[in-house]
Amino acid sequence: MADLTEAQRNAVRQWVEGGASLSDVQRRLKDEWGVSLTYMDVRLLTLDVGAQVKDKPEAKKTPAPPPDAAAGDELADDAPEGVTPADASHEPPAGGGPVSVSVSLDRLIRPGSMVSGDVTFSDGKKARWMLDQMGRLGLDGVPAGYRPAAEDVREFQVQLQKLLASKGY
Repeated sequence: MADLTEAQRNAVRQWVEGGASLSDVQRRLKDEWGVSLTYMDVRLLTLDVGAQVKDKPEAKKTPAPPPDAAAGDELADDAPEGVTPADASHEPPAGGGPVSVSVSLDRLIRPGSMVSGDVTFSDGKKARWMLDQMGRLGLDGVPAGYRPAAEDVREFQVQLQKLLASKGY
């Protein structure tokens, strides 16, 4: 990571406190001072200067259209937060009770990802999840043709966001 002067470190702190995202800080460092840092280096820099990146208010989300039958087994990259809704044919959990989804974080991050872990859906199916350097969510290890229930997907997203926020991601 590049050595910054105290004035530059103070400027970074002010940018973040003013609502700048990590991408904004990364771009301004490059544009204003010619300092090129990776996204992760910028994240570490903001922690180092004692600045807390503020979460942007969530935009109102519109429901995603049903998945195309020819979509295959992969999750769409353009879906909200990287996960598509489940097939309408998927059965809800037995008993109609609350959705039981378990999300965990890997202690050793998988190669090619910024953060990774495991998820167990309410029907007992397990998958590995990862977020890459571009912030894209991916699932691996799911059976061919499997789509988790819509409730499971929502619960997975909520739990993943809470888990990552609690760990400072």
